Amino acid sequence: MDGEVMRRTWWVERAMAPWRGLWTWLLWVPGVLLLVALNSALTLAPVGVGVLLLAPVLVLARSLADVYRREINKWTDTRIERPYLPAPEPERGLTGVLHRLRWLVSDPATWRDLLWLAADPLVGAFTAALPALLILYGVWGWLLAGGMADVITVHGGQDWYGFIQIGGPRALDASGEPATAVLGTVLIVAGFLSGPKLLNVYGRWGRVLLGPTEASRLKLRVQHLTETRSDAVDASAAELRRIERDLHDGAQARLVAMGMSLGAIEHLLDKDPEKARVLLAEAREASATALRELRDLVRGIHPPVLADRGLAEAREASATALRELRDLVRGIHPPVLADRGLADAVRALALDLPLKVETDIELAGRPEPPVESAAYFAVSEVLANAVKHSGARRVWLDMRHDGGMLRITITDDGRGGASPENGSGLRGIERRLGTFDGVLALSSPAGGPTIVTMELPCTLT
Repeated sequence: MDGEVMRRTWWVERAMAPWRGLWTWLLWVPGVLLLVALNSALTLAPVGVGVLLLAPVLVLARSLADVYRREINKWTDTRIERPYLPAPEPERGLTGVLHRLRWLVSDPATWRDLLWLAADPLVGAFTAALPALLILYGVWGWLLAGGMADVITVHGGQDWYGFIQIGGPRALDASGEPATAVLGTVLIVAGFLSGPKLLNVYGRWGRVLLGPTEASRLKLRVQHLTETRSDAVDASAAELRRIERDLHDGAQARLVAMGMSLGAIEHLLDKDPEKARVLLAEAREASATALRELRDLVRGIHPPVLADRGLAEAREASATALRELRDLVRGIHPPVLADRGLADAVRALALDLPLKVETDIELAGRPEPPVESAAYFAVSEVLANAVKHSGARRVWLDMRHDGGMLRITITDDGRGGASPENGSGLRGIERRLGTFDGVLALSSPAGGPTIVTMELPCTLT
């Protein structure tokens, strides 16, 4: 059964390949029309009209090249990816038209497409279309052998079929007609048998001009990695916000209720022991539920629960757990950062430090939430280093957005000597910023001052 299927596939492939190649080759007709339109646009470019026509013509050329790629991918063993560089953000007006034209003209793939359209009529005729042309020419030989030779030559047609003369003084005789039929048969068989191989040769030729170069493939890979990284960062930020909401609305609320219950139990213990026992049972259940929720949300968080150490100690333990939980929620995503943005969050951070911090912040909007969070925690880590290790008395913080780049400079008047190799958290800051293609530069000579400069590419909204 498998052998029969393979034989059927073999025959179908050779029967269809010549016509698939012929169809693909005939795409040169709209290709030539596009080349004529391109020539007209270039001719009219000095008067301005051609500039407006050039971009649409190049876009149509790309669309036709995509049709070639699709047909080659479908009918040959070659796979061709789209080689074009990432498109710029769309803009309105004449400026947008000119920027789009510059993007099209500066992309090497555009010129490779045009070269393909110019060369394909000739190259395709000797590769993809050749089997179908051989078959058609072979059928023509059969017609000649069947008696049409005299009619054709009488009306001024060609006197030769291949190397066989069919008109003139040495026209076909009884022995020449079989030779014409045999030659036609050979051409038909050759066309069907060579169809798949020549179609694959055509596909490899297409990959040379229509496929991406190593440079464009690298740029496309960088674009793909940037997009997937952005998706992963957004998903991570969304997950952190979910954990924050669950902690705030679930376990934290239960711990607050448990603390209030323990306070009421202390007052009722002597007056109404029975009611105190009921509240104690509720407090135990609340603490157990809160603990389960915390374990489900964040591994490794084990707040104190109500034990047999006395109500005062249990109440203090619940208050400690609540403080730890609030610190955890604040560390995941500070409320001031979510509510008021990076500028106000950094100002609030500076006010909490035991050092005098002068801030100069100029931001016309807010970065994307993942970038905003990374910048905030990077600033927080640098300021914490200044407090713990530098011996500084004053810190200057400058933050502004310019040329698509968020620049943050933090200077302190401490003893200096900071280095990423000293375990001061600077490596972690570099990794945090590197997730968004950000960089960190450090200048910290012995005796100070220490200057930390951070840059993050981003847009403000």
